[in-house]
Amino acid sequence: MIIKHADNKSQDIETLQSLLSHPKAIGDTRKRIEQEIRNINAGMRGENEAAHEMKVHYGDSKNWAIIHDLRVVHGDLVAQIDHLAINRWLDIWVCESKHFSEGVSINDHGEFTAFFASKPYGVPSPIQQNEKHILILQRIFDAGTVELPKRLGFTIKPDLKSLVLVSKGARISRPKTKIDGIECIIKNDQFFKHVDKAVEGIGIISTAAKLISSETLESVALQIAKLHKPIRFDWQAKFGLGAIEPPPEPTKSEKPNHVPPPVSVKPSAPVPAAPAPAASNSETPICRSCGSDRISVQYGKFGYYFKCSACDGNTPIKIGCGVDGHKERIRKEGRKFFRECAECKASTLYFENPE
Repeated sequence: MIIKHADNKSQDIETLQSLLSHPKAIGDTRKRIEQEIRNINAGMRGENEAAHEMKVHYGDSKNWAIIHDLRVVHGDLVAQIDHLAINRWLDIWVCESKHFSEGVSINDHGEFTAFFASKPYGVPSPIQQNEKHILILQRIFDAGTVELPKRLGFTIKPDLKSLVLVSKGARISRPKTKIDGIECIIKNDQFFKHVDKAVEGIGIISTAAKLISSETLESVALQIAKLHKPIRFDWQAKFGLGAIEPPPEPTKSEKPNHVPPPVSVKPSAPVPAAPAPAASNSETPICRSCGSDRISVQYGKFGYYFKCSACDGNTPIKIGCGVDGHKERIRKEGRKFFRECAECKASTLYFENPE
């Protein structure tokens, strides 16, 4: 049974993509944002692949409880756990997912190397990382935060086991020397076989005294899932980008019943020189990345921008009436977006999102 699904990270990705339209998102800052998006997407692919294997084998089973994407806090310690697989003997497999798309290599010292564009780069040991998660989880159980079942007055304590799940298409280069914990690194498609073999090896006699009901298993798993403390990232602060004030909400009096053409108001004073023409509205906006016109106007933390459905790229919206000191803004009305200049008292239909 699936107790908790992974948290939805689409809001984080949307926020990061909107940051790419920030005027200060250039150079190294832009590269860091793009890398963060790649990291989140890669992590989601690895976690989804592992979650699929667990769903196929244990999703409908009353003998197993599955928890995805669990963040627990104990004092000043935090553990971000990708997956927990719990059975009716309270064996708990603590799983760390890694999407090493181009493979991973472990040397004789237990040091990990991953690859990007065929270039090696060092990564922290997921074995050690997961061992820390297990220690924090064990302290939570020892503190009595989760009410564990009892039999004959004795508490049935969970047995925590470590697994590092690597994407099934990745290459794993293992060391020739025996490294502690190396056996816990397996591919996603080997998860069921590995766990099933481990359960069979424990023996019926030694586990009979620990066997709990499906209802008790679900109760314990729900208690663990309730410990989840989701984190909220301040992406603007992380990349040192200030917020752009959102456009003011138009009042009813500001909303025209129809779209009037741009109007020049003749002042009582001498008429100044004619302003430079605004950017042409007749030109169809296109994606700056792929040149596609399959775009729509979206709003992020840093204002309106074009989102491309062809390449998923972002294009900033840059407008101006052509007069120094004047500041055009975008006003939304349903699917329509208007360019408006308060000084010129002009409102022009700029773009209409597809249905």
